[in-house]
Amino acid sequence: MYRNGEVTAQVWSFRDFTLAERLQKELYKETSFRVAILNTLPDLIWLKDTQGVYLACNDRFEDFFGAKEIEIIGKSDYDFVDSELADFFRAHDKKSMEKGGPSVNEEWISFANDGHKELLETTKTPLYDHQKKLIGILGIGHDITERRAAEERLRESEERLSLAMRGTNDGLWDWNLVNDEAYYSPRWKEMLGYQNDELPNHLETWKQLVHAEDRDRVLKEVTDYINGSSDSLEIEMRMHHKAGHDVHVLSRAIRLFQEPDGKPVRLVGTHVDITERKRVERHDERNAEILEMIAIGRPAAEIYDAIALMYEARHPGMRCSLLELHKGRLLHGGAPSMPKAYCDAVHGLEFGPDIGSCGTSTYTGHRVIVENIETDPKWATIKDAALPHGMRCCWSEPIKSSTGKVLGAFGMYYDYPATPNEEESNDLKAAARLASIVMERDQNQKRIHQLAYTDELTGLASRPHFFQSLDELIKTSKRHQRRFSLLYIDLDNFKNVNDTLGHDVGDQLLKMIAKRLKKFGRDVDFVARLSGDEFCILMDDVSDDYITANLAKRCLELIAQPLELSSRWHTPACSIGIAHYPDDGTDASQLLKAADTSLYAAKEHGKNRFAFYNQELTRKAEYRFQFEQYLREAIESEQLTLVYQPQLHLTTGQVIGVEALSRWHHPVMGQIPPTEFIQVAEQIGMIKPLTKTILCNACRQAVSWQQQGLPLLRMSVNISPSHFLDEQLVTLIDQVLKETEMDPTLLELEVTETAVQTDRKNIAIFSQLKESGIQIAIDDFGTGYSSIASLKHLKVDSLKIDKYFINDMLLDKKTQYLVNTMIEMGHNLGHTIVAEGIETKAQLELLKRLNCDTAQGYLFSRPVSAEAIPKLVVNGIPT
Repeated sequence: MYRNGEVTAQVWSFRDFTLAERLQKELYKETSFRVAILNTLPDLIWLKDTQGVYLACNDRFEDFFGAKEIEIIGKSDYDFVDSELADFFRAHDKKSMEKGGPSVNEEWISFANDGHKELLETTKTPLYDHQKKLIGILGIGHDITERRAAEERLRESEERLSLAMRGTNDGLWDWNLVNDEAYYSPRWKEMLGYQNDELPNHLETWKQLVHAEDRDRVLKEVTDYINGSSDSLEIEMRMHHKAGHDVHVLSRAIRLFQEPDGKPVRLVGTHVDITERKRVERHDERNAEILEMIAIGRPAAEIYDAIALMYEARHPGMRCSLLELHKGRLLHGGAPSMPKAYCDAVHGLEFGPDIGSCGTSTYTGHRVIVENIETDPKWATIKDAALPHGMRCCWSEPIKSSTGKVLGAFGMYYDYPATPNEEESNDLKAAARLASIVMERDQNQKRIHQLAYTDELTGLASRPHFFQSLDELIKTSKRHQRRFSLLYIDLDNFKNVNDTLGHDVGDQLLKMIAKRLKKFGRDVDFVARLSGDEFCILMDDVSDDYITANLAKRCLELIAQPLELSSRWHTPACSIGIAHYPDDGTDASQLLKAADTSLYAAKEHGKNRFAFYNQELTRKAEYRFQFEQYLREAIESEQLTLVYQPQLHLTTGQVIGVEALSRWHHPVMGQIPPTEFIQVAEQIGMIKPLTKTILCNACRQAVSWQQQGLPLLRMSVNISPSHFLDEQLVTLIDQVLKETEMDPTLLELEVTETAVQTDRKNIAIFSQLKESGIQIAIDDFGTGYSSIASLKHLKVDSLKIDKYFINDMLLDKKTQYLVNTMIEMGHNLGHTIVAEGIETKAQLELLKRLNCDTAQGYLFSRPVSAEAIPKLVVNGIPT
């Protein structure tokens, strides 16, 4: 320091450069490190200010411009590339700065150092200072040339694969085993009826579409392949189609591994629709099964059904039928899917040009295609049998034998109008050809069977057939504990016919007798010719010997009808021996011996008659037939008479009605109870004339009493339940009322509980009778069944409590409760209650206490003649 020009002091200043040097070294080191990092990166990196002037760059960027960083800094793109490319770079810079964030672009560039080109993915990001002021832009260029080339190669590969898949019509699937993501190609989805956007690309989509019955098996095979337990994956499975049916699919796949651990990371495969192949395979299998059925001799009807089902399975929606042609008529052969009502309607129709497709094809021997059943004239007469069941078209192929003879027809039906395509046309022919093998074999077998089991002369069952059937019937009857009858028939004096007229005439007689015996076909189980003039009839499940006796009697009458032989009238006759299983024998030998013994007994007693092995049965049968004859004569000559039992009102004691009861006194057989002759009248078909006679006489008597000045009496007449099966019952009663001039309101018809059912016909008859004013009473109430339920539907006036309850009600409290219940129930339903069979004062007093309305019985009066009734009505009956 100087003062007045002199140095007065010195000031020393010291600076420590150690820290600066150290900081400078560290900065240099850090900068060098960063520069090294930037220069090591394979990407192009550069820095520009907001005007596009370069501030820095790495070595890779120097290669691009072909200049060193020092030569690049301070310059712009226009100094290194053409103006067009420089404008592009500048525009990209501005876009990023305006956006305020990263901007990505792809750019092809040529490197100045060697001239090669690269595709760069450039990312330009704005740079800001600490005050968030824009100061420049950072650029990074990443070489994506190889990636794009790989992607292009992949695209071309996928395109080629797609073209190949479209050519093979396969579906592609790809399963990522790492994240369980899946891909399904459009064809994969289309195969199952879906659009590309209708199914999500998830693994669960595939699992849900696999048929439930196949799913576990398929998943196991896939898992085994992924784990390396199997070397290949080729699976057949069913998958659900959108339309609801199943699609058969063949799936093949390969594993894709990840290096270096070798674990599978993807499963890529294809789906092939093999539904048609499986359909063909199944059809071939069914066809083979049918041929096997033919080879082992399965029944024709079973094979017919199998053929129909085979072609129905091949053509969904189709229904098939096989008809056999027999003596000009179409007979049902097989039609498992056709409505029974239609099959019944067609069965037995005569074939002809207007009997549908099958009737026409069997008639012409040619194929018949009917596109529309409703309008085609060939269906005009029978279309009403088909249309209600949805049948709209029918194609028929005649079934022909090896010689060309028409055996039947095979028909195909759809529920819409159509003509066959090529496959259906071929199948129609093939089905008929296959059916012809079965049909011809079956007819040949039937002819062989007929020769073995049919008597050649008469057409009846042969002797071997008879013994086979007899053995089978014995076994069945033993198993089910049933009785059956064997009728052994032998023609009387047949030898005389052969000796006088010749064996040809004798054969003619045997044929005519056989024809007559065939008329019993619906009533018996078996008719056979044993030998010569001997015949046998088997009748199963015989519970009443009268049934057998009646059949034998009808045989005698039928065979005894005159016939013409060699221009002469002849009256044949036969004798019949009857044996019963197990009464007269438990095997064929014993039964035939018993029947032969019976036959001998019948001939010994004068021929033209029948005899049971048990002679007591013969006597009973003869008595029964004599009884029937007497009864017919009695009804026709009106030998039966009526008596009347009064019915009293329990409150007033007055006679308010009578019940008409029929009586039959025969000059030889004596007095016959009604329970016996009425039952026989029903069995021999005489109940209707008997009922009419009783009704007429009862109504005339009621009118006669009125004319005598008696009070109006209700006339009760019993009506058999069998009358309610006769639609003429109402007409019969109306006719009687008109003939006798009887007031219908005074007529009461008594019916048993058997007739009181909720059958519509019964309800209708009851309603018609009630509309006429006639009263209805239920007789023997409480002893039948279903009457209580029927009372709700039928308009009944009275309930007659059966004598069984009246007899027991004083001895048994439960019976008394039942009687009381019946009376109360009847009153609640609006019915009058009548007690039958009252015989004691105690019964009468109890019924009065129970509020019974009307009574009849021996306590008041037995049934009396018509002449005795006026006195009982006028004088009264003590109660």
